Amino acid sequence: MTASGARRRGSAATKAGRTEGGAGRGAATANETHQGDARSASPWWSSYFDQAYLTEYEPLFDLVRDRKEIARLIDVLGLPAGVRILDLACGQGRHAHLLAEAGYDVDGVDYSREILAHAKRRGTGRHLRYTRADMRNLPARWTGRFDAVVNLFTSFGFFADPADDARVVAEIARVLAPGGTFVFHAGSRDGVMARFLTRDWWRTADDTVIAQERSFDPLSGLLTIETSASGPSAFPPRQHRIRLYTATRMAELCAAVGLTVIAAYDGWRDRPLTRRSTEMLLVARKDPPLRPLRRSRSATRGARLPLARPAR
Repeated sequence: MTASGARRRGSAATKAGRTEGGAGRGAATANETHQGDARSASPWWSSYFDQAYLTEYEPLFDLVRDRKEIARLIDVLGLPAGVRILDLACGQGRHAHLLAEAGYDVDGVDYSREILAHAKRRGTGRHLRYTRADMRNLPARWTGRFDAVVNLFTSFGFFADPADDARVVAEIARVLAPGGTFVFHAGSRDGVMARFLTRDWWRTADDTVIAQERSFDPLSGLLTIETSASGPSAFPPRQHRIRLYTATRMAELCAAVGLTVIAAYDGWRDRPLTRRSTEMLLVARKDPPLRPLRRSRSATRGARLPLARPAR
């Protein structure tokens, strides 16, 4: 696939592994090591999001497209300027920067120091801050802080243990204010499998050729992507793996922590999600806390039986 083809098709998840920088979060588990490298004690995401990553997915990083996505996101959120938004796995700040530019109070979180440095070079300020953190363990002071949390560009499903993905969703629920909104954008497993490509390639602006080979394990749900590069900005062969989810499973994870999915779209398009959608955009709301029923005094008085009158 050429660079122009990559732009045209966007992040359509025939290449769902094209994830935004910000994957790596927290301590590694024993099963999260690089396949084929027994010497590595670190999960793939702890070092993947670097300059080579920016080169690999360069055709997808387009400001015009970013602005279109933010316009759609603002429409979906329906929130006034000034509210607090968390961009979870913000990567190089493509969306966080534009949300702040639109008047929102934005925090971006990522694990990769190198990618966060790129984000900060775009600019920071009173209404745009970046924090390095584990998405499974966000700062305690953020409980109930945000009116919205967004997780975009398939920045989910990086961990070997699916229980860690559930922990991420639980953290999202914790930092959301009651009634807050969670927007999730990622490859949709149903659609990706319907149009699965085992091989793909494209060129970057400096004529570097990027080639990918992909395999999928239907039992674990893990998509493995092997990437090689040749040309001016070539880098050594690399691999990353993500767990693909269906909208059904994501809705279940959300429901388990008090988030109710209220809308499901075909990626960034304003139309319903279908079984052939390669991307999904889910909108969930945090359920408000239940208040105990309190009986009013008048209701209590009204419930009393009248005193019996003495017989004459």
